[in-house]
Amino acid sequence: MDLNTKDQEQNNKQLDQADLSLLLDVPLQVVVELGRTRMTIDNLLRLKQGSVVELDRLAGEPLEIYVNNKLIARGEAVVVKEQLGVRITDVVSPERRLKNLQ
Repeated sequence: MDLNTKDQEQNNKQLDQADLSLLLDVPLQVVVELGRTRMTIDNLLRLKQGSVVELDRLAGEPLEIYVNNKLIARGEAVVVKEQLGVRITDVVSPERRLKNLQ
């Protein structure tokens, strides 16, 4: 490898790091989906305190984690200091994430 190639690789690496640093404080929307359901307007209007809405997931199934409406991971609900959190159990492969962008 000659000196020019080495210098060029070093410059590319610095540019990559600089470019990424420009994005580090861009806000993203993160959504954790517990489940979904469909209901009629009539059933929606009948909801009251104590009503139970049945979802399409079974207990123990992984939750889906979306960033800007794109599935990026799955996880399980956990309690952290009396707040809910998600432990990531599976990350969607980079190839699949790129495919989802299309």
